[in-house]
Amino acid sequence: MRYVQLDTPKPISRIGLGTWQFGSREWGYGPEYERRAAEIVRRALDLGVTLFDTAELYGFGRSERILGAALGDDRAKVVVATKIFPLLPVAPVVQQRAVASAARLGVDGIDLYQVHQANPVVADTTTMRGMRSLQDIGLVGEVGVSNYGLRRWRFAEAALGRRVLSNQVRYSMIDRGPEEDLIPYAEQAGRIVMAYSPLAQGFLSGRYDATNPPAGAVRRANPYFLPENLERGTRLIATLREVADAHDATPSQIALAYVLRHPNVVAIPGASGVEQMERNAAAAEIDLADDEYAALVAAAHAFRPVTGLAAVPRMVRARLGK
Repeated sequence: MRYVQLDTPKPISRIGLGTWQFGSREWGYGPEYERRAAEIVRRALDLGVTLFDTAELYGFGRSERILGAALGDDRAKVVVATKIFPLLPVAPVVQQRAVASAARLGVDGIDLYQVHQANPVVADTTTMRGMRSLQDIGLVGEVGVSNYGLRRWRFAEAALGRRVLSNQVRYSMIDRGPEEDLIPYAEQAGRIVMAYSPLAQGFLSGRYDATNPPAGAVRRANPYFLPENLERGTRLIATLREVADAHDATPSQIALAYVLRHPNVVAIPGASGVEQMERNAAAAEIDLADDEYAALVAAAHAFRPVTGLAAVPRMVRARLGK
């Protein structure tokens, strides 16, 4: 396993484990997944994974409980990251919610406490005042944000008066927005971009096509999995397979290697089983050649999915089976 080259109290693995699926039935993994979740966490630890990301919103606290129990005595050795749901993220609420999350996780301190989403009404001045108090008493180590634009990320840092270590955003080969400003800022300032959905919820795995769409409510709600988009992605998946063959790897591993090419990016894919956790962790060791990376960039730019308002009627028809 490789680790981020930054000054942090604990090493942060380039591949982490995202745990939205833990306790969240909408992924369609079945009632046995909670038991498998513990097996996935234990295997991740064996593989050198040190970053485990959850949120109070995931399963309404169940993900935090499952993760904390699975980590057991290893909780103090890893970077436990969770997120506050920013319904009313004023300072006292931030403090209360951190205490609740720490209790569910079974930790004395939260290594990385993140704002799950920028609140359009509540300013970061009061949110970060709560975060600063939590840091001062030792309940929170590092502060992070999620789904923040660059301007608001920098404002949050100014409000905190300290570094906001990370910004967790959607980033993959087909969601490349962070490459424009967030990633350059992270590299310049010594911060981290945490890539969630680095496999575009499995779109980049090559497992699905127009005749074999995914199950589960989460993926069915993602326009990338419209039959038309699965068809449009054929060339992109073919390029991933070509590069994967050269590395004796899978398309998913190459898609992860793509985002990890940037030194200040970490990826937090989920895992449906131990085998997928093993494949994800192995992706941290893959070095893409310049021509391979260029081929992936070209294929990603050529992919033109139907998204936004244009995708809505298609999704409705797909849901109705028409």
